[in-house]
Amino acid sequence: MKVYDASNKILGRFCSVIAKKLLEGEEIAVINAEKAVVSGKPDMVIRKYKEKVDRGDPIHGPFFPRYPDQILRRTVRGMIPWHKPRGREAFKRLKVYIGVPDELKGVEPEEVEGCDASKLQKKERFVKYVTLEEISLALGAKKRW
Repeated sequence: MKVYDASNKILGRFCSVIAKKLLEGEEIAVINAEKAVVSGKPDMVIRKYKEKVDRGDPIHGPFFPRYPDQILRRTVRGMIPWHKPRGREAFKRLKVYIGVPDELKGVEPEEVEGCDASKLQKKERFVKYVTLEEISLALGAKKRW
């Protein structure tokens, strides 16, 4: 099982790498899901995610997750062929955690190239990204991490 750290990684680019590795047959664990970032103005990004949650019927769906680990899983799910057995099997090999669980404390996470959010600096006036933790809290998730 390979372990990847989502801290300070751009969500879409990070998830596309994860999806490709899942389809190749690897088992993957992602830690620190709440620290992944979505680029864009925070109010626009949060509004987009709120529209996804509010869409549909509360009984029949479609349902969109509110917690950061589930949002990351849903993003990966959108990048694999979910309606084919190959995609479903790949998705079962993905484990996503908020923070670092006890069984993965000593494991060194592998590095993913090309998806670091260090260029998106969070300054006072011009904020260019928002973390999954902030999105989750705006969607009404109870902080359990």
